[in-house]
Amino acid sequence: MQNEKKLFILKRFRTYMGKRWGLLPIALFLSGLSAILNILPFVLVWFIARGLLDQTISMEAKQISWYAWLAFMFAVTGVIVYFLSLMSSHLAAFRVEVGIQKQGMEKIVSKPLGFYDQNSSGKIRKIVNDGAATVHTFLAHQLPDIAGSVVSPIILLVLIFVMDWRMGLASIIPIMLGFSTMAFMMGKQGRTFQKRYLDALEEMSSESVEYIRGIPVVKTFGQSVFSFKRFYNSIINYKEMVYAYTLLWKRPMSFYTVIMQSSVFFLIPTALFLIGRGENLAVVLADYIFYLMISPIFTGLLMKSMYFRQNMVIAEQAIDRLDHLLDYPNLSVEDECTSFSQYSLEFKNVSFSYPGSKQNAVNDISFKIEAGETVALVGASGGGKTTIARLASRFWDADTGEILMGGINIKKIPQKELMDKIALVFQNTKLFKSTLRENIVFGKKYVKDQEIERAIDLSQSREIIDHLPNGLETEIGTKGTYLSGGEQQRITIARAFLKDAPIVVMDEATAFADPENEHLIQAALSALSHGKTTLLIAHRLTTVVKADRILVVDQGQISEVGTHQELLNKGGSYKKMWNEYQQSVAWKIGSVEEKSGGHDAQYIFSK
Repeated sequence: MQNEKKLFILKRFRTYMGKRWGLLPIALFLSGLSAILNILPFVLVWFIARGLLDQTISMEAKQISWYAWLAFMFAVTGVIVYFLSLMSSHLAAFRVEVGIQKQGMEKIVSKPLGFYDQNSSGKIRKIVNDGAATVHTFLAHQLPDIAGSVVSPIILLVLIFVMDWRMGLASIIPIMLGFSTMAFMMGKQGRTFQKRYLDALEEMSSESVEYIRGIPVVKTFGQSVFSFKRFYNSIINYKEMVYAYTLLWKRPMSFYTVIMQSSVFFLIPTALFLIGRGENLAVVLADYIFYLMISPIFTGLLMKSMYFRQNMVIAEQAIDRLDHLLDYPNLSVEDECTSFSQYSLEFKNVSFSYPGSKQNAVNDISFKIEAGETVALVGASGGGKTTIARLASRFWDADTGEILMGGINIKKIPQKELMDKIALVFQNTKLFKSTLRENIVFGKKYVKDQEIERAIDLSQSREIIDHLPNGLETEIGTKGTYLSGGEQQRITIARAFLKDAPIVVMDEATAFADPENEHLIQAALSALSHGKTTLLIAHRLTTVVKADRILVVDQGQISEVGTHQELLNKGGSYKKMWNEYQQSVAWKIGSVEEKSGGHDAQYIFSK
């Protein structure tokens, strides 16, 4: 896809047009024809003016009337033909817009899970939807004008030099100056600023989406000022780019605007000079009227050309951004294996570093979870626990070593087969703006009501359903009901129960749950992992006490292995973590002393 960037921009749109590709040449042809038809009325008006002003030319009223009607007919026909041109370009543009969104999303949904970890939903929406809209605007509105912007100047240049080269030269001076100014503004510096401007706009759009979606968490933890910082910085960055972009064109644009409206100041001295030399007054006046009428046409054509160039750059950058997004490498499948029946999970000397990082996130990790076992990963934040869980789910491929599932390298397992065998329960829940029923059965066909009811009971979600007026048919999101973080997690666990995958990966599933929801989620997760091969990550150490084995992960390596009691007996880092955890949960609010007026309170913590 990167190789296509060297192609002419229209060829890059062809893949999205399908059978409507031929509409673009038709639109260009009709636009050029419309430009010719729109010039002819000015020529006829020039004939009429010369016939009325020059006494040496005999022109009857009938002939003048015929010229006038002919000019009217050409003008109307030009409008109709231009309308047909726009209609053709719009049909092609709509097909391209739909094609970009459809083909883009088809490729996006086939990307590995790591793609979504590195690209926020706001960024993806911005690139795909806004990019498609930008390309649509360019093809539907700016592209047809390019044919007219090429044909019209050629015809007008011939006319102005054929009729009177001296006045033609005078009328073309401001046009050439304006064209030079426009070329300067559309040069390399302008394109560089345009790219930086679009980068700043994309960053601000992405940050705004993520900030708004995170407002409930922000308000819960009282971090509004700090969380606003990234969004605020993106706004400031955008403001500075717009300000710099505006200042860059302040003088050139002012000069361009003035010079393109100053043709009369060049024509009048030229006309007076010709009359002073004894030229026919009537002829000079007729020519002056003609050049005065067509000069604004050049201005309009140059403005269209400038906007075309600018929007072409924007459209090309929109396609570049989409290409860059879709260039994220897909994970290859080697020697596809259709199925496997053993559900153990094993890491063999696995090392992995994130793109752009010089340090391994996990380094030479080796462990095995037998079928039906529960293995927990504990350790400090940033130690590599989540990376291990996501490597097991094949968010990314390991740099070195092997990850085996049922004794088969996961690189040899088709993506669908792999995802069918794994149930993922992460701390960041994702519910769709749809009914609860559709959220629970999402991704599974032909589900019986009894299966849904069983998943609801096992996930401890029954009380959620019973308290809603429409039950399972309740809409979630802006059109319906909002659920708390713990309630959303229980619904996602119900989805996992319905999937009934033999391997379960849980990463901080109770991180954002309140105490009541945490108790219910723990019960649901215990039922979900029963008899399943389970990889569990938790900060709350009480959740890993019953695990078959506990792995202590420290700076990307496994430092300790054993059961809860074995690790306590070793007296190593796990025991230290356990003691610190016990101390933290032992702290409680002991008393409250109200100050005068009840406005302030002093909380005293005790063990």
